[in-house]
Order: sequence, then C-alpha cells, then structure tokens
Amino acid sequence: MVSFNRKYPKIMFNPVVLLFCMMLGGNCKKSNVKENPPPTPDPPVASDMLFYLTSGDRDVLFNRQNVRLIFSTTGSAANTIEIDTTQIFQSIDGFGYTLTGGSASLLNSLPAATLDPLLKELFLWDSTNIGVSYLRISIGASDLSASTFTYDDMPAGQTDINLTNFSIDKEKQDLLPILKKIVALNPSIKILGSPWSAPVWMKTNGSFMGGSLKPEYYTAYANYFVKYIQAMKAEGIPIDAITPQNEPLHGGNNPSMVMQATEQATFIKNNLGPAFVAAGINTKIIAYDHNADRPDYPLTVLNDAAAKPYVNGSAFHLYGGSITALTQVHDAHPDKDVYFTEQWVGGPGNFPGDLKWHVENLIIGATRNWSRNVLEWNLAADPAYNPHTPGGCTTCLGALTISTTVSRNVSYYIIAHASKFVRPGSVRIGSKDAGPIVTVAFKTPEGKKVLIALNKGTNTESFNIKFNGKMVTSSLNGGAVGTYVW
Repeated sequence: MVSFNRKYPKIMFNPVVLLFCMMLGGNCKKSNVKENPPPTPDPPVASDMLFYLTSGDRDVLFNRQNVRLIFSTTGSAANTIEIDTTQIFQSIDGFGYTLTGGSASLLNSLPAATLDPLLKELFLWDSTNIGVSYLRISIGASDLSASTFTYDDMPAGQTDINLTNFSIDKEKQDLLPILKKIVALNPSIKILGSPWSAPVWMKTNGSFMGGSLKPEYYTAYANYFVKYIQAMKAEGIPIDAITPQNEPLHGGNNPSMVMQATEQATFIKNNLGPAFVAAGINTKIIAYDHNADRPDYPLTVLNDAAAKPYVNGSAFHLYGGSITALTQVHDAHPDKDVYFTEQWVGGPGNFPGDLKWHVENLIIGATRNWSRNVLEWNLAADPAYNPHTPGGCTTCLGALTISTTVSRNVSYYIIAHASKFVRPGSVRIGSKDAGPIVTVAFKTPEGKKVLIALNKGTNTESFNIKFNGKMVTSSLNGGAVGTYVW
C-alpha cells in the first residue's frame, strides 16, 4: 500500500501511481496500514436439513441458508406440512429449458473461459451447479431462431418426397457444438425435439407460417422424423422423445403449422408410429404440446385405439387453461405419461410475480398434476430479446441474458430450486400444504427427501415440516421459495 498524506486516499502501490503521487507532492512511501480482511463467514451450524432460499425481493437468490433445522418431537408453528413417503406418484425425468437456436448461438459466441464454467454451472449438479437434466430443442427453426428453415428446404414449386436433400448441417454451426458439450457433461440428459413447421413444400399454403400438412406427404414427414433422429444420433445426440408439432392449434407464429387432433392421431397411427417401428427407433412419441385449455386434444389422440399404442403421453403449456387439466388427461389414461414442456417469461419481467406464479403453477402445480418434467422456455436471449424470426417472440426473457456479460433471470432460479435436488428417477411423494405455504415433495433415488415450498402470501409464515413423527420448524417471507433436503 502507499499513502498520500491525509489529503489523499490510500491506493494500491505501482510505478504509475508512484509517479502521479510524487507529481502531486504527496507522501509516496509504502504504508504499513493493511486493508481490512473480508469478514469471516459464520461457521456452519449443525442442521438435519439443507435449506436453499430465493426471496421475491431478490435479496437472496438460491443461496444455502446457514440455519439450524433439527428434527424434534414438537414444532413451534401453528401450521404443519406432513411428508408421507408411503404415497408414491409419478417418476421424474427432469427439469430444464428449451435450448432454442438463438440460445445456442448466444452461448456459442462466448469465449471458452466464460462458456465452459457456465455450462458446468447449468448441467452439473455438484457444488454450486444447478443440474439441468432435461432440454427441449426445435426440429428445424423455432420462432427464437435467427431465420426460418427446416432440414429439407426446396426451391418454390419443387418437392423432395424421398428426402434426398435432407440435412441437419445448419445445426453444425451453433446447436450441435453446444449440445455436444452438454452431453459430455451429462450423458444421461433427456432431450425432447419439437418441430415448429414441416418443410413448406409439404404444407397446404407453401409457407412457414400456418397451413397444414398435406395428407399425401404424411409418409414423407414420418420419414423426416426418422432421418432427424438418426442424424442426431450420428452426431452423438440421443433424442429421448419428440412431439409431432409444437402448438398445433396456433398457426400465427413464424414458423408454425396447424395440426388438428384427428390429423395428429391419423399421422401417428398410420405413418409416424409404424415408421419408428420399422426403423427400430425407441424415441418416445408425445402428443399435443400445447395449452391446458384443450385437454380434449390429447384425449382424442389417446382415445384412438390404433394411435394410442405408439404414444407415450401428452405434453402441455399453460398460456391458457388450468394446470389441473394434466390430471384430467392422466386419470383418463393412467398408463400414459404427462409432461410440461413450455412456459415463457415476458420481458422485462416482474421477478416477484413471475417467481411466485411459475413455482406455484409449474414446479409445484405441474408435478402435483402428474407431470414428469417442467421446462421453462428459452434458455438465453440478448438484452433486446434477440435473436428471433420476423414475427417471432419479441419479448421472450431468457433464463440467461447474454451480452458482454451473463446475467441470470427469474427462470434460472425457478428451475434451480428443483433441478439441483430432484434428480431423474426421483418420485413424487405425499405432502400437505400449510395455510399459504404450498408444497410438493419428492424422494430421490438415494432415498433423500426434497420439499419445495412457496409462501404465496404476503406475510412471513412459520410452519413445521413433519416426517416420521418428528418436526422441524422453518419460515418463509411472503413470496419466497425454499427447497429443503434431508
């Protein structure tokens, strides 16, 4: 250290500073005064539980709390959340995001010194990492790609019924390099592929936007999926599941395609399912992939006796309807799975409101209604919500904002509260809510219990967590989310 006389502050010693100091006539000798050391963190207290907290005011962001949570025979709160491992519901496949083409481009633009630790933070689950275990990707362009494309685009007026020109080379610039890094970090990650549009020469309107699949191209489109899965496998990317169409009742996006429920059932039973069997493909076929306000759509597909054997389950978004529709579909076909595959956060976002709504309706709501996963929408965007297609989403806030720096937004924390601890193969178990504290609980493959709790009220609430006849007392401020692990 050096010190000027009292007239000048203490600054770090180096030759440039020394010269400047001498020019000003100060006392330029090294000072014996040392900087104050950083405060020593409190030693960890004894606790029977891990407790991670995110507060709506952003004062705490997915931080482990150094608090004493010891099981005893009594609890000090009026309300009690009871955990019951004898009630076993669905298995969990994972929690994560959609790795859009735009997300991949932004990630791939980062220098290795930034990208590599960021991917470890996202896809490993030790230490401070959050353990994303499920990704959705678009088959061809989504509206959060820089431009529209499929894997078999042809000049106007031409067709390619034998898919001679099929190629995923467009993905070799950004998506595949990022996916290969992710799979290297987590080889068991599950990847769901969803198309926003078939090649336009297969469609009734010859456009990327809207239109339907012409029946004469059902066989070619089924083979398109086969070629896609085989091409991705050849690149080392296993596709666990596909949906035949993203948002099949929304033809106003760019790209998009309308596929009615009866059309999807016909396509699956006559073309897609048999094509997968003939090619020896075990990739799951998941129906619907749209809002919870139309449970009749997946029920129409599943009620088709010839289509149902090829279908693993149904996927939902929640831009309309109630999350309880997932249970309606599950109860009608309990032998088929349920998934939650997309929900956006609109920029610039409202952190406390978004945190509360998404945790209540998705992390807690979707899993309490039988979903095997929860996926937030785009993993990354830039500060202007780019890239996107003309007519695509212009205010989709990524879980990450990537520019010269990387910042973490509300979706990052929403997913982290589940993905780090509720590992694939966990099962949902019984839990009761406690007043304004809403909950969901899981048992991991290692036998640990995980409770995710949200205080949907505005006041601080204390509550007991009861397990095997003993209790721990904790509290959450209004709007706060806690994950408890023991």
